[in-house]
Amino acid sequence: MTDALKRLSDEGVAIWLDDLSRKRITSGNLAELIDQQHVVGVTTNPSIFQKAISQGDGYDQQLSDLAARKVTVEEAIRMITTADVRDAADILRPVFDATEGQDGRVSIEVDPRLAHNTKATVAEAKQLAWLVDRPNTLIKIPATMGGLPAITEVIGRGISVNVTLIFSLERYRQVMDAYLAGLEKAKAAGLDLSKIHSVASFFVSRVDTEIDKRLDGVGTDEAKALKGKAALANARLAYQAYEEVFSSERWAALDRAHANKQRPLWASTGVKDPAYKDTLYVVDLVAPGTVNTMPEATLEATADHGEVTGDTIHGTYEQARAELDAIAKLGISYDEVVQVLEDEGVEKFEASWNDLLKSTQAELERLAPAED
Repeated sequence: MTDALKRLSDEGVAIWLDDLSRKRITSGNLAELIDQQHVVGVTTNPSIFQKAISQGDGYDQQLSDLAARKVTVEEAIRMITTADVRDAADILRPVFDATEGQDGRVSIEVDPRLAHNTKATVAEAKQLAWLVDRPNTLIKIPATMGGLPAITEVIGRGISVNVTLIFSLERYRQVMDAYLAGLEKAKAAGLDLSKIHSVASFFVSRVDTEIDKRLDGVGTDEAKALKGKAALANARLAYQAYEEVFSSERWAALDRAHANKQRPLWASTGVKDPAYKDTLYVVDLVAPGTVNTMPEATLEATADHGEVTGDTIHGTYEQARAELDAIAKLGISYDEVVQVLEDEGVEKFEASWNDLLKSTQAELERLAPAED
């Protein structure tokens, strides 16, 4: 075992775990990962909770109580998921305190069926923040067109946000704009900007999956040589955009009011193509002030054999732009790809949410007390 995770952390990359379950909490595993593997945050999504609830008996007692109360399946899911997030937030609280709120955070997502409904998303974000009731929570809001004004509104109310499902550079700039607008709103309302935090979850591996498929369709040697290049290029140019926005005059005014930068978070960092090294989206996306949220397999791979060689983003912008341009010249539309990925992302989370509804309903029925 090398200590690649420590080196990664020393380079300014916050290591978050992209997974949560009650077993991970109660067994001491999460505390162990924090203590031994430099994990300083947790992200969740509907898929993660669906998997957790459908496996094992860790939720049986709570489900039995909820069944006895005859709550709706939606209420049951919210009670279960917010309980896990609350407990994980308590385990991470020392990290939160030590980093002055930068890390030690747990993310929980608004109902993905609300992805295109701004008002409902804002209402859901407020409700989740109230239910979890921990300062080290991040409410996940998707970067859809309906989500952007919701981000501004929620940040403006002083609620910290993890913006999710970002695929395109243009949308990422809109997300940063929405965050700054929210901070300006919060400042005008007299809120303490130092207490408001945000990350922008820029999805990585899915970009390669979609573009590689299209490069295979082109089939030329030139196309094959570009496989596995798009996701890193896209993310590196996102970091360039981050540097530009957070060195602007607009940001400087908020910085003077003690606002926090919205850190780029590399999401979907598990490698989908076995032909690529399993640490690709970790070791090739190292730069200060970033977050990498990893599935446990990617975390273990990085700990075992990750080669962290320092900053692998600065100095790559020209090459990254050239690679995306070369892909475009082959007739692959960047705009079309990122729109497909956003649409699919929302659909996948909705499908996971529906699976979660079904499996939770089945558990409620299994554990329901016999009628008198």
